Amino acid sequence: MSTTIKIDPERTVGHIHPHVFGGFAEHLGRCIYGGIYEPGSPLADSDGIRTDVLEALKRLKMPIMRYPGGNFVSGYRWRDGVGPKEERQTRMELAWHDLEPNTFGTNEFIDFCRKLGTEPYFAVNAGDGDMREARDWLEYCNGTEDTSLVRLRKSHGYDAPHNIKYWGIGNEVDGPWQIGFKTAEEYARTYLEYAKVMKWTDPSIKLVASAVSLWESNWVERAQLLLEQAPDHIDYMALHWYVGNSGDERGFADNDFAAYMGMSERFEERLSAYEGLIHALRLDNAIKKDIPMTIDEWNVWYRVFDEGKLEEIYNLEDALVVAMHFNAFFRHAKTVKMANIAQIVNVIAPIFTSPEGMVLQTTFYPFELYAQHAGDTALDVHWDGDTFDSGPNGTLRTLDVSATLNTSTNQLAVFVINRSEHEAVEGNLRLTDAAVKGDGRQYVVNGPNVKAENTFDTPHQVGTTEFNISASGSTISASFEPHSVNALVFDLA
Repeated sequence: MSTTIKIDPERTVGHIHPHVFGGFAEHLGRCIYGGIYEPGSPLADSDGIRTDVLEALKRLKMPIMRYPGGNFVSGYRWRDGVGPKEERQTRMELAWHDLEPNTFGTNEFIDFCRKLGTEPYFAVNAGDGDMREARDWLEYCNGTEDTSLVRLRKSHGYDAPHNIKYWGIGNEVDGPWQIGFKTAEEYARTYLEYAKVMKWTDPSIKLVASAVSLWESNWVERAQLLLEQAPDHIDYMALHWYVGNSGDERGFADNDFAAYMGMSERFEERLSAYEGLIHALRLDNAIKKDIPMTIDEWNVWYRVFDEGKLEEIYNLEDALVVAMHFNAFFRHAKTVKMANIAQIVNVIAPIFTSPEGMVLQTTFYPFELYAQHAGDTALDVHWDGDTFDSGPNGTLRTLDVSATLNTSTNQLAVFVINRSEHEAVEGNLRLTDAAVKGDGRQYVVNGPNVKAENTFDTPHQVGTTEFNISASGSTISASFEPHSVNALVFDLA
């Protein structure tokens, strides 16, 4: 099997915002308690933060972290999670049917973000909460005047404002599973009124509209009403999806590897449709400013639900699907300016912990590969070659390819996913009006078979290997193993 990949470094798609490598931490299962935060553990620091988890997350270079939900936020009272811990309220938590002790809250999360070197992104309660509660939280976090809320924050030990820039108004408000589900009309009005008081409280913030999570119904109307009623107050439109956790995506449920690999077309379809929809509505409503997309919840999720608190064990084929997301984000870099994998620890996550240690799941490694090697500019790649029958999504190219350029170092990174279960693919990379300086490096994420898992019993079934790749001039040959994710990295002359 063979494929030709053609790249002209001057043919660019757009700037890759670092926020596409974002994360998400929700009060759900063992994401916070027993994941990020485990006071008294020999693996935790003096603030109760798991240092092994922290160091693993640093490898993923996540520049932004969404919090505290998710479905959880639609019933969250932020005041429960600040102040002396012995005075905090334990609440019934209706989204995930649990008890919330609130020993980890706003300031603990800020401390965690500072240790990780990531920017906090808060979602406010637009479910059973109200706009006063939302703007009060914003003032508590960002306020600088001598008000009671600022004094409250200072009394909790934080004299300087947290300066949280990104705020989402609600979560999945289009879903009937959500506390405070809203029709398209209800949410457009709610969004505008929340946005007004929040922008009046701090004009510097960026606001994210909860646009679509339920792709089976009126997502076009929801976008239309939001952009008709609140165009000046929307900085991002948020999309959610989970591969497998919806009726139209279960083509691979009968263990069909080829159909699973064809899920790349669903990402392309949704991103293309939504960016076209936003463009049309901007034209129709004379909206001058760009309104980018954030996919602020995305992942693979189809094995476990409420039982086990979503502790999904991933295999190699899931890692390939995670990698295909990044290829799609790069191909839509002009409009996709943030993405947040859901979630970061234990709950459908790349990191899995126990009281004694942790294991890096298969999906950790493609995330790390892209985060470590992607440049700042997405390139317009052309490739052709062998194909496969994906079933529901038709005939597709065996390789899924993207490429980036680091404009400051002139480094080219080509990301290649071989979606063949059994056949290696020989690739010929051809550069237009460019040449490599010399040999490069090839990084490969792979395992013995597509069902290989990293567990506490078998922690190293899937991982990353690297080696030199001989190269000179404008034509490079490379081999891509079956069921592998690859990064070819070269310095350009």
